[in-house]
Amino acid sequence: MAFDGIVVANLVHELKEQLLGGRIAKIAQPEADELLLTIKTPAGQRRLYLSASASLPLVYLTETNKTSPMTAPNFCMLLRKHIANGRIVEICQPKLERIIRFTIEHLDELGDLCRKDLVVEIMGKHSNIIFCTEEGAIIDSIKHVSAQMSSVREVLPGRPYFIPDTMEKENPLSADFEVFSRAITAKPVPLAKAIYTSFTGVSPVTAEAVCAIAQVDSGLPASAFSEDVLRHVYNQFDIYFSGVREQKFSPAIYYEGKEPKEFSSLPLPQKGWERVEFDSISQVLETYYALKNTITRIRQKSTDLRHILQTALERNRKKYDLQMRQLKDTENRDKFKVYGELINTYGYNLEEGAKKLDALNYYNNEMVSIPLDSTKTAQENSQRYFEKYNKLKRTYEALSRLIQETREEITYLESIRTSLDIAMSEDDLGEIKEELISSGLMRRKYSKKKVKIKNTPLHFVSSDGYHMYVGKNNFQNDQLTFDFAVGNDWWFHAKQAPGSHVIVKTNGDELPDRTFEEAGRLAAYYSSMRGVEKVEIDYVEKKHVKKPKGGKPGFVVYYTNYSLVIDSDISGIQEIR
Repeated sequence: MAFDGIVVANLVHELKEQLLGGRIAKIAQPEADELLLTIKTPAGQRRLYLSASASLPLVYLTETNKTSPMTAPNFCMLLRKHIANGRIVEICQPKLERIIRFTIEHLDELGDLCRKDLVVEIMGKHSNIIFCTEEGAIIDSIKHVSAQMSSVREVLPGRPYFIPDTMEKENPLSADFEVFSRAITAKPVPLAKAIYTSFTGVSPVTAEAVCAIAQVDSGLPASAFSEDVLRHVYNQFDIYFSGVREQKFSPAIYYEGKEPKEFSSLPLPQKGWERVEFDSISQVLETYYALKNTITRIRQKSTDLRHILQTALERNRKKYDLQMRQLKDTENRDKFKVYGELINTYGYNLEEGAKKLDALNYYNNEMVSIPLDSTKTAQENSQRYFEKYNKLKRTYEALSRLIQETREEITYLESIRTSLDIAMSEDDLGEIKEELISSGLMRRKYSKKKVKIKNTPLHFVSSDGYHMYVGKNNFQNDQLTFDFAVGNDWWFHAKQAPGSHVIVKTNGDELPDRTFEEAGRLAAYYSSMRGVEKVEIDYVEKKHVKKPKGGKPGFVVYYTNYSLVIDSDISGIQEIR
């Protein structure tokens, strides 16, 4: 979700509770575009993280410290000179803008009490941290913006500070129905877009949420609705933003499986996601972006492995296509065998130099015309057709084996790719890398010994209290199925799709239906079918699952099983970390 005006309002409310009256004890600038303020309050020490990063602007309270450079940057030194030991007397948000203004009271060089403003603008690539006098003159900023860079506003020492109003948006906290109706009907765009482009601090996600709560089609323009419907949408809009006016926030992160999808300060229609509430919006922001950064980092680190896999997959798919074309060429092999037999049967009265033989095919009682080599005898022509048949038969048998091997190789490579999609840590990637090395797809660098990785399968507990384990890669799948599980434990896997083995420990009990369903959901989620509404799952007692001789990691066979069809939603299934 965008860091919109509602989140900023929630953050300002939290910062007021935590920081008002506190004194700024330390000012650090760990990176060129971020600050870390240590503030002493009656309740204890707090750290405030401020980032004007173009890619990820953020403001939140944190307990994590960051290493600062040996020499403080000029902006940091300026802040230390003016507001070190200053007291925070006011924190506010103009309208519902993505702006937080900190008013700090301090003593100047003459010992007189005066005030300065530290303004944090959270506006994507235009984000900035600006230090101003009480009268609104810019003293300095963490980013300088000249007239050549922006025709709207210069951010330079000595220039006046103001909030550019380029969009002429309305304030959603004070808009009545007339303002709302006029703003959204004036734009020939979908209703959700009309809402977020007409009101300050409203993100596309919030606009979609309002439309969903009002149960109207967000893709239609406002002009498509009657006045009564628009009034209903406005009422839901007003009720939604009453949470901001009354400061009734409920910060939460929405998860799809283990991946955070959205965060919000007010409830969103959940779309089947699991909603996890937090005590503060700072915890939400720090957790959400830490998880997002982890996922991004893992995906970046898996790029090389994905490239190796993709190359191998493309090579094997081309090989498979070629083998299938060659196999198609052998389809006529039985015809040549019949030709040879018919020549042996009817060729005794062939004239010398005959170019064909018309004969009754006694297999289907149809006449057939058999081409002949006029320079050869009937026996030689018969032998020639038998040789063709035998050659094509050998080719067919060899290709059938090769095609099966190639198909298994493609399935195996796709299973490794699914393991990469599941990977959430560097240990997960390490195990997958070891598997690629052991399968000959990668070489071990510097001739090191095999890396010892401490990594365990995912562990869940069903609603009925049964322990469920999910392999994160083929090595773990084998270990779970053949070393960890016992005969009466249940084994689950997505049917004909690469994915994890799921083991449910029964302890000798007969499992309830709900546990079967939850294990099926895990098997669907941790497979290439994740996100599909209906996934077919095979399940069977572990004693019926066998490892074929010479089978690749994770490859098993079973000849009797049950099946269920289920979705891949695992929200609500408790994970043991």
